Amino acid sequence: MSSAGNPGFKGTIGQTYRDSKPWWPDPPAAPNGAPNIVFLVLDDVGYSDLGCYGSEITTPRMDALAAKGAAYSNFHVTSMCSPTRACLLTGRNAHSVGVGIIAEWSSGFPGYQGQVGAQAAMIPQVLRSHAYSSYAIGKWHLTNISDYGAAGPHDNWPLGKGFNRWYGFHGALTDQWHPELCQDNRPIQLERPDEYHLTSDLVDHAIGDVRDHLSSGVGRPFFLYVAFGACHWPHHVPKEYIERYVGRYDKGWDAIREERLRKQLALKLVPPGTTLAPPNPDVKPWEEHNEDARRLFARLQETYAGFLEHTDTEIGRLVDYLGSVEQLDNTLIVLLSDNGASAEGGPTGAIHLRKHMVYEKETVASSLPFIDRIGSEMAYNHYPTGWAQVSNTPLKWYKKHVHGGGVRAPLILHWPGHIENPGCIRHQYHHVTDIAPTVYDVLKISAPEQFEGVPQLPVHGTPMTYTFEAAQAPTRKETQIFELLGDRAIWSGGWKAVAHHTKGNDFARDIWELYKLDDDFAEINDLAKAQPDKLQELLDLWWQQAKDFNVLPLDDRDWERAAERLKMMPAVDYEFHAGMSRIDRLTSPDITDRSYRITATFDALDERAQGVVLSWGSHFGGFVLYLKDGQACYEYVYSESVTHRIAADWRPQKGRAQLELLIARTGKNAVRASLSANGRELGSADIPKTWPTHGTTAGLNCGLDSGAPVSYAYDAPFPFTGDDLRVAVRLAMDSESEHGAAFNAVLREQ
Repeated sequence: MSSAGNPGFKGTIGQTYRDSKPWWPDPPAAPNGAPNIVFLVLDDVGYSDLGCYGSEITTPRMDALAAKGAAYSNFHVTSMCSPTRACLLTGRNAHSVGVGIIAEWSSGFPGYQGQVGAQAAMIPQVLRSHAYSSYAIGKWHLTNISDYGAAGPHDNWPLGKGFNRWYGFHGALTDQWHPELCQDNRPIQLERPDEYHLTSDLVDHAIGDVRDHLSSGVGRPFFLYVAFGACHWPHHVPKEYIERYVGRYDKGWDAIREERLRKQLALKLVPPGTTLAPPNPDVKPWEEHNEDARRLFARLQETYAGFLEHTDTEIGRLVDYLGSVEQLDNTLIVLLSDNGASAEGGPTGAIHLRKHMVYEKETVASSLPFIDRIGSEMAYNHYPTGWAQVSNTPLKWYKKHVHGGGVRAPLILHWPGHIENPGCIRHQYHHVTDIAPTVYDVLKISAPEQFEGVPQLPVHGTPMTYTFEAAQAPTRKETQIFELLGDRAIWSGGWKAVAHHTKGNDFARDIWELYKLDDDFAEINDLAKAQPDKLQELLDLWWQQAKDFNVLPLDDRDWERAAERLKMMPAVDYEFHAGMSRIDRLTSPDITDRSYRITATFDALDERAQGVVLSWGSHFGGFVLYLKDGQACYEYVYSESVTHRIAADWRPQKGRAQLELLIARTGKNAVRASLSANGRELGSADIPKTWPTHGTTAGLNCGLDSGAPVSYAYDAPFPFTGDDLRVAVRLAMDSESEHGAAFNAVLREQ
């Protein structure tokens, strides 16, 4: 009989199985000798921070991978995390695939969509048809913020991009002690064991995924993508690791920077004669700071060093596991950092960086009383720019810039038996777009020209596999464009043209510099005036590639883009239910500088109902509404030392009860909070300074306080004991938030 009604079926269908012929499609087959692939991505780790790149920080496990594999001295990334990850996983330039900036700062232009478009299949999508299973662990910064919610869409979550499993987090700046995590396609409430740390948790799950794969995917290779939160701020690490560095940094950043350069020269990581780039303009000499400042700054760096060593230990644990299950020799490990070291701590660093960045600068005097909190769950710390400059030795500038300090990064490849002259440093110029084509070249496959019906962009990267055998071969890469927040650069044939842009300045007035990188590793000798024709040649090339790769329009806005994106969220009415999945801070109701009303209703089984009704943010900034010990309480946490509180006696009677919080705007970022129960006012408080929604460090929970607690007046998560808890949030329109708009009356009439 015919099988025309079953297109693709190659057997025959008779009246019974006896006169029919079954057929099964051939399963995908892995290329001969296909290795496992493991990517280890560090966050905000500078060029010189690993021991094998010149550091005094103890990183023996990463150094061992370099000694038995290859370290690259001339490897480049983009200068922020999302674009680098887009390049890494697609092999295309970041703007071309829609991720020219971090996901939070997407702007709606083709190069700034905040997610990777369908025209650029990622490595796990490509490898799926070659019998690989893929597992994502840790940071995922490639989903537009509008899609962060549990309801999705999930097309641009890891499982939508070809991964079989995901355990990790959206965005960045994750609290290492109280992370907000997702598993597969939903947020989860973390049950933290004693001695919890996120890096250890991620490695546990990486090991678990490999174990499951080896048990159920017999004979098939795997791709494991481990993107650590380390060493992005906040720098959180067990105290024992901090103590290992006590006193190590008392000599200051100038001396440590010189020590690192001497080691880099001895390692032949940088060319002979390389000198330090001049100090960045926001870094004062160590000796110009007083004793208190030096003590604070040293402690912040001790914590960063401990954080990196702790990460190294956990990487070693994963490598040891691969060895114990006899997979290490058949695994290509790729280890890199996503951008240069971060200057976001400013000249003094900070113990509570979100506050420091968003609305109130910390000083040495305000920080010193809290110095013992650094690295703990009670701090959100980041080091000063002087230490970021050390991390980027011998280069200039930082993360977010396209001079060397922003875009040169460590890269280590480890694949036993396949990299000749192990331990020999490779000096070829390469970029993060070159990793994906290297993987494809190793497997002797090609990226598809069409994927799931969508024509694909050509791969922009250049395979690096030639460097495995020819450690000293000339680079095969020809050009590479850079742009971020208006900073621009292009490299071609050993020359680099670069323009440092200051936010708010006219782009046309930016000054372009010209360097011959083969002779000027640290970009010190500007040849723009001496070689105007070469500079113009590179500028013409930059503009052409900017058009080709969706870099335009130039845009130097950063957090303003996030604020603008939040304003596009159309909802003003929300209803939350106890036990729901966490709402991310960037998809929570936008209460920035506006009036709003929160109405909670629930069934009280008796007068002892208690627990958290609604929590938003953390003890670093946010608010919580809860019942405890016969009182209704509201706390607004402005900082570690300023909390506004309303507490009033109220025991709900059995039956349906209502608790209402009214926030009326009284001025710029100032409000008056009024709390009432069953229509009776319980109390009020004036709050002269409030947080913007995008500035907080944690999301919104209903019926409990999950993660870093907002308040220590209760034992988190302090789940609510009433039944059928529903919390409605009504945002005022802009005109209703104006001072004197009789907001209470407006909302109560609705």
